[in-house]
Amino acid sequence: MTFALPAKDIELPTAGAYFLSMRRALLVLFFCGFALASSAGAATARIMKVLPHFLDLEGRHSVSPSLYDRDAYQAFLRDHPAQRSGIRFDIHWLTRGQFVAPLKLRVELRGIAEGNTLKQLVIEEPVRPAGWFGHWTSLTLKGEAYKNFGEITAWRATLWENDQLLAEQKSFLW
Repeated sequence: MTFALPAKDIELPTAGAYFLSMRRALLVLFFCGFALASSAGAATARIMKVLPHFLDLEGRHSVSPSLYDRDAYQAFLRDHPAQRSGIRFDIHWLTRGQFVAPLKLRVELRGIAEGNTLKQLVIEEPVRPAGWFGHWTSLTLKGEAYKNFGEITAWRATLWENDQLLAEQKSFLW
Protein backbone atom coordinates (compact mmCIF):
# COMPACT_ATOMS: atom_id res chain seq x y z
CA MET A 1 0.00 0.00 0.00
CA THR A 2 1.40 3.35 -0.95
CA PHE A 3 0.61 6.62 0.62
CA ALA A 4 0.77 9.78 -1.47
CA LEU A 5 0.24 13.37 -0.49
CA PRO A 6 -1.58 15.69 -2.78
CA ALA A 7 0.82 17.85 -4.80
CA LYS A 8 -0.63 21.12 -3.55
CA ASP A 9 0.46 20.43 0.09
CA ILE A 10 4.15 20.01 -0.74
CA GLU A 11 6.13 23.26 -0.91
CA LEU A 12 9.59 23.09 -2.33
CA PRO A 13 11.94 26.01 -1.68
CA THR A 14 12.32 28.31 -4.63
CA ALA A 15 15.68 29.36 -6.01
CA GLY A 16 15.13 32.93 -4.73
CA ALA A 17 14.58 31.77 -1.15
CA TYR A 18 17.67 29.55 -1.32
CA PHE A 19 19.89 32.41 -2.52
CA LEU A 20 18.46 34.76 0.12
CA SER A 21 19.27 32.32 2.94
CA MET A 22 22.78 31.74 1.55
CA ARG A 23 23.37 35.51 1.31
CA ARG A 24 22.34 35.92 4.95
CA ALA A 25 24.65 33.12 6.06
CA LEU A 26 27.60 34.61 4.14
CA LEU A 27 26.96 38.07 5.61
CA VAL A 28 26.95 36.65 9.13
CA LEU A 29 30.22 34.81 8.47
CA PHE A 30 31.76 37.95 6.95
CA PHE A 31 30.86 40.15 9.93
CA CYS A 32 32.07 37.53 12.42
CA GLY A 33 35.40 37.29 10.57
CA PHE A 34 35.69 41.08 10.40
CA ALA A 35 35.05 41.39 14.15
CA LEU A 36 37.66 38.74 14.95
CA ALA A 37 40.24 40.27 12.59
CA SER A 38 39.77 43.78 13.98
CA SER A 39 40.10 42.63 17.59
CA ALA A 40 43.20 40.50 17.00
CA GLY A 41 46.68 41.76 16.30
CA ALA A 42 48.75 44.68 17.45
CA ALA A 43 47.35 47.95 18.63
CA THR A 44 47.28 50.70 16.02
CA ALA A 45 46.73 54.43 16.08
CA ARG A 46 46.04 57.15 13.55
CA ILE A 47 45.80 60.92 13.56
CA MET A 48 42.94 61.70 11.24
CA LYS A 49 42.81 65.51 11.26
CA VAL A 50 44.59 68.50 12.80
CA LEU A 51 42.85 71.88 12.84
CA PRO A 52 45.01 74.81 14.00
CA HIS A 53 42.80 77.71 15.15
CA PHE A 54 43.90 81.17 16.22
CA LEU A 55 42.22 82.42 19.39
CA ASP A 56 41.06 86.02 19.77
CA LEU A 57 41.54 88.17 22.88
CA GLU A 58 38.47 86.54 24.48
CA GLY A 59 39.71 83.00 23.76
CA ARG A 60 37.25 82.31 20.90
CA HIS A 61 38.15 80.73 17.58
CA SER A 62 34.84 81.69 15.96
CA VAL A 63 32.03 84.15 16.59
CA SER A 64 29.26 81.71 15.58
CA PRO A 65 28.83 77.96 15.05
CA SER A 66 28.84 78.35 11.25
CA LEU A 67 31.85 76.82 9.50
CA TYR A 68 31.82 79.68 6.99
CA ASP A 69 31.93 82.23 9.81
CA ARG A 70 34.71 80.29 11.52
CA ASP A 71 36.85 80.31 8.40
CA ALA A 72 36.18 84.01 7.80
CA TYR A 73 37.07 84.83 11.42
CA GLN A 74 40.26 82.76 11.17
CA ALA A 75 41.24 84.72 8.03
CA PHE A 76 40.61 87.94 9.97
CA LEU A 77 42.78 86.75 12.88
CA ARG A 78 45.52 85.63 10.49
CA ASP A 79 45.64 89.17 9.01
CA HIS A 80 45.44 90.94 12.41
CA PRO A 81 48.05 89.46 14.81
CA ALA A 82 47.29 92.08 17.47
CA GLN A 83 43.82 90.54 17.89
CA ARG A 84 45.24 87.08 18.72
CA SER A 85 45.81 85.67 22.20
CA GLY A 86 46.92 82.17 21.23
CA ILE A 87 46.55 79.16 18.99
CA ARG A 88 44.66 75.92 19.61
CA PHE A 89 45.28 72.65 17.81
CA ASP A 90 42.16 70.46 17.63
CA ILE A 91 43.34 66.92 16.88
CA HIS A 92 41.09 64.04 15.83
CA TRP A 93 42.82 60.74 16.62
CA LEU A 94 41.82 57.09 16.64
CA THR A 95 43.17 53.96 18.33
CA ARG A 96 42.45 50.25 17.91
CA GLY A 97 43.50 47.45 20.23
CA GLN A 98 45.09 47.36 23.67
CA PHE A 99 48.09 49.49 24.59
CA VAL A 100 50.68 48.47 27.17
CA ALA A 101 51.89 51.95 28.16
CA PRO A 102 50.09 55.26 28.54
CA LEU A 103 49.61 57.37 25.42
CA LYS A 104 50.52 61.01 24.92
CA LEU A 105 49.58 63.46 22.23
CA ARG A 106 52.27 65.95 21.28
CA VAL A 107 52.36 69.07 19.09
CA GLU A 108 55.77 70.36 18.06
CA LEU A 109 55.98 73.94 16.80
CA ARG A 110 58.63 75.73 14.77
CA GLY A 111 58.75 79.46 14.25
CA ILE A 112 60.87 82.57 13.85
CA ALA A 113 60.71 84.89 16.84
CA GLU A 114 63.02 87.82 15.95
CA GLY A 115 65.56 88.01 13.19
CA ASN A 116 66.73 84.57 12.11
CA THR A 117 66.47 82.90 15.51
CA LEU A 118 64.70 79.55 15.08
CA LYS A 119 62.38 78.67 17.93
CA GLN A 120 60.97 75.26 18.78
CA LEU A 121 58.33 74.38 21.35
CA VAL A 122 56.60 71.15 22.38
CA ILE A 123 53.10 70.91 23.87
CA GLU A 124 52.00 67.48 25.09
CA GLU A 125 49.16 65.94 27.01
CA PRO A 126 48.51 62.39 28.26
CA VAL A 127 45.47 60.78 26.62
CA ARG A 128 43.48 57.58 26.98
CA PRO A 129 42.68 55.25 24.07
CA ALA A 130 39.51 56.31 22.28
CA GLY A 131 36.55 54.30 21.02
CA TRP A 132 35.54 53.22 17.53
CA PHE A 133 35.09 56.70 16.10
CA GLY A 134 38.11 58.37 17.67
CA HIS A 135 38.44 61.31 19.96
CA TRP A 136 39.08 65.05 19.68
CA THR A 137 41.76 66.59 21.89
CA SER A 138 42.71 70.26 22.04
CA LEU A 139 46.23 71.48 22.81
CA THR A 140 46.55 75.23 23.36
CA LEU A 141 49.41 77.71 23.37
CA LYS A 142 48.25 81.07 24.72
CA GLY A 143 49.16 84.08 26.78
CA GLU A 144 52.79 85.05 27.33
CA ALA A 145 54.09 81.75 25.97
CA TYR A 146 52.33 82.44 22.65
CA LYS A 147 53.58 86.04 22.48
CA ASN A 148 57.16 85.04 23.33
CA PHE A 149 57.18 82.26 20.74
CA GLY A 150 56.41 84.52 17.79
CA GLU A 151 54.95 83.51 14.45
CA ILE A 152 54.46 79.76 13.88
CA THR A 153 55.83 78.55 10.55
CA ALA A 154 55.38 74.77 10.89
CA TRP A 155 53.81 72.19 13.22
CA ARG A 156 53.74 68.42 13.70
CA ALA A 157 51.15 66.46 15.71
CA THR A 158 52.21 63.02 16.97
CA LEU A 159 50.78 60.24 19.12
CA TRP A 160 53.24 58.30 21.31
CA GLU A 161 53.23 55.15 23.42
CA ASN A 162 56.22 55.65 25.75
CA ASP A 163 59.00 56.49 23.28
CA GLN A 164 57.44 54.73 20.27
CA LEU A 165 55.83 56.92 17.59
CA LEU A 166 52.40 55.55 16.66
CA ALA A 167 51.01 58.23 14.34
CA GLU A 168 51.82 61.66 12.99
CA GLN A 169 50.47 64.44 10.85
CA LYS A 170 52.48 67.51 9.94
CA SER A 171 52.14 70.81 8.17
CA PHE A 172 53.48 71.35 4.68
CA LEU A 173 56.58 73.21 5.84
CA TRP A 174 57.64 70.67 8.48
